[in-house]
Amino acid sequence: MSTALITGGTAGLGLEFARQLAADRHDLVLVARDAARLEEVAAQLRAATGVAVEVLPADLSVPDDVARVAARLAVVGGRPEDGDLRPVGLLVNNAGFATSSPFATGRVTTERRGIDVMVKAVVELTHAAVGQMLERDRGAILNVGSVAALTAGGTYAAAKAYVRTFTESLAAELKGTGVTATLLSPGFTHTEFHARAGIAESSIVPEWGWLQAEDVVRTALADARRGVVLSTPSVRYKVASAALRVMPRWAVRAVGSYR
Repeated sequence: MSTALITGGTAGLGLEFARQLAADRHDLVLVARDAARLEEVAAQLRAATGVAVEVLPADLSVPDDVARVAARLAVVGGRPEDGDLRPVGLLVNNAGFATSSPFATGRVTTERRGIDVMVKAVVELTHAAVGQMLERDRGAILNVGSVAALTAGGTYAAAKAYVRTFTESLAAELKGTGVTATLLSPGFTHTEFHARAGIAESSIVPEWGWLQAEDVVRTALADARRGVVLSTPSVRYKVASAALRVMPRWAVRAVGSYR
């Protein structure tokens, strides 16, 4: 995994993935919407670690932008059309967002954009990456899901449930190929994720229920290196996930959103 491509790589878990992978001497391709922020983060990482950092501004709700990122992921290396670009050995599908509005009264355009970013783009980018990884007999896909996938928490939970099933299916298909697929299912984690959605962290769960981004990413990368399919950081969320899987669905619905 000498080169890693991270979507949503300038904030939250994506930024923490970039920092830890750069510290481990992996070159990076960072994907995000804000070109200025991308350049700023890339410059910081280059200065701090000396690794090569490509920037790829893209809005993953826009098909043409997704196609550009997919083209970068499809690079096998060594071909005239690839130029000096190196193949991506690790794809981290991290980009995503939540909203604070109920589905019935919220904007359908926002809901649709969430599905575009967290479902459609994940499928297309994974397909592009897996193709060249299989050709090279090595590589890893790390999809960022959520414990929310086990709840009834709106289209966000539905999108993460899709990613969970998709990743498990892909892992089974890839078994024995040298390419792996891992699903990261964190619980509540201290990032700007909830603030961007207009959700106050203090209104969700007590402080003891929150995880630190660096711990979540450290666990995820260790699990991806070992080919673990389901990565759930912390004992508390392993227990919560187990409980949600066995609870009656009426009880799960009563719990509501688990973002």
